Amino acid sequence: MTEYFEVLDRDGAARLGELRLSTPVRTPALLDDVLADSGSQWTADQPLPEGDDDRLTILPHRSLPAGTREEVRDAFATEATDVDFPSAAVVSSESPHELGADAYILSDAAGFVGHGEGLKNAIVRAKDALPADTAFVLSGVATPVNVATLVYAGVDGVDAKLAKVKGSQGMYLTNDGEAFLEDLDELPCACPACQQPREEFGQADCIDHNVNALRAELRRVRERIRAGRLRDYIEGQARHDNWLTAAFREFDSQYSYLETRTPVVRNNELAAATSDSLRRVEIQRFADRVTSRYTNRFDNPLVLVPCSARKPYSDSQSHGQFHDVIAYRGHTVSMTSPIGVVPQELELTYPAQHYDSVVTGRWSEDEKEFVAAVLRRYLDRNDYSRVIAHVPEHGYRDIVERVDTDSPLEFEYTVDGHPTATDSLGNLAAALDGELKYGKREREHNTVKAIADYQFGPDAGDQLFGDIEIRTTGRYPKLQVRDNDGEQLATMVPQYGMLAMTLTGADRWVDSDAPTKVVEIDGFVPHGSVLAPGVVDASESIRPGDEVVIRGPKAFGIGRAEMSGFEMVESTRGVASQVRHVRER
Repeated sequence: MTEYFEVLDRDGAARLGELRLSTPVRTPALLDDVLADSGSQWTADQPLPEGDDDRLTILPHRSLPAGTREEVRDAFATEATDVDFPSAAVVSSESPHELGADAYILSDAAGFVGHGEGLKNAIVRAKDALPADTAFVLSGVATPVNVATLVYAGVDGVDAKLAKVKGSQGMYLTNDGEAFLEDLDELPCACPACQQPREEFGQADCIDHNVNALRAELRRVRERIRAGRLRDYIEGQARHDNWLTAAFREFDSQYSYLETRTPVVRNNELAAATSDSLRRVEIQRFADRVTSRYTNRFDNPLVLVPCSARKPYSDSQSHGQFHDVIAYRGHTVSMTSPIGVVPQELELTYPAQHYDSVVTGRWSEDEKEFVAAVLRRYLDRNDYSRVIAHVPEHGYRDIVERVDTDSPLEFEYTVDGHPTATDSLGNLAAALDGELKYGKREREHNTVKAIADYQFGPDAGDQLFGDIEIRTTGRYPKLQVRDNDGEQLATMVPQYGMLAMTLTGADRWVDSDAPTKVVEIDGFVPHGSVLAPGVVDASESIRPGDEVVIRGPKAFGIGRAEMSGFEMVESTRGVASQVRHVRER
């Protein structure tokens, strides 16, 4: 637990926080000015420091290098110390454990920085073992080129030790690498240290520049976290050093570590510019939910169509033409890289209307394999009488044919040249000839049920809305779901394509068999938000941005999670959930 550190915002494992010293420090940050080391226990027993609110005091410690044998680590393990001032404890990445501090510093960081797998193993192990509401600090490893990746991995604080050492060695650091000062004819920086003539720029100036460059990069990183777009930056930034690219990909392989910390919805654009985008949590999560939660409720044939640059797809000119021909006689599903397949009911659901990808007209093999795998899993889960593939020859058709080869379904290809060409649209119309239309009521009901499946879990739509005669009011995409008595149960939120429940809807949610995300609170009535200290328990499945039920001895409510379920339980500071509606019991 912590008294002096609070997480304010999250972007995956990266966090914006605040060290609550007498002069607060917004993290991730350089901590050189506020760290106070009480000394090593190796040379002599160090007395417990007095400490104060101006500094983050590093408690007496025994640092152990990477690779230290387990019996040695156990023999010199540090005991927990209870102090009433801001404190940091030094722990080994091999055996991190709670010591009652506000921050934790890895003693062996220098042993794994430079090695992608080593960095991933050390950080994931430490973050899983240490309290969620404490700051995580690495010392002697940060440079302008690597600090963004360190923060992306979950680091809250660094120091400028390595940047200063490199400056004393005549190494000039930037956020895209380093160079010997003597090899530079011009200084590619406008910081105060670099304003003087090149011939007068010396070792002390190089040190100052390196620290300035590190501070500037941390500012850039904090802004990226605020915007929810650190990952977009990392996909380019990590390319400047091979070990950072390796580390970045190693963390992608730790889906659970990142997914539990990544918001389920955002309002900002998701930029899919590299093949690594296929592995981002938001992409993998969407593909997984579509292929494991979504259920097709239409009896019509499946019509596969290409995606469009404009989002949502139904607003695009090409999809308008498809719609006019299909005319609700087929179930439209869009194929797209990087997110796989998008049923028409989920076209607004994050990130289906929020992504932007590089369009060249050529698909990479990684993209083809990914989309083919998603389509294959989608067809395995859902029943269709046949498949009409209204997709272009290049890329799309190759993907569909890979699935067609080992599918028991009948596939029909209708594109002759371009999908919106007159002949192609004529072929599509002929393929749907004789199929019955589904109506507006069926379409809207199936949409809210599909969103419930995606949002809450398999079959949630039927469990929440299937045993009563629901009505939908309003105009798509601002649909309201009501029961027979006209009582509103939920509202469709068009900004991110999810459902916001009412208290009546929340009653049905907790009474149904649908997986429920519940925040159990103490005996109080929350107004506006629930703070973490008031949380008694929370569902492990809760992610930032999730719709959650809030209940306790004195209150029942509905709101939106600000942190993951495990963080709600572990944290002693911060907002656990916003509260939208509440009633007293």
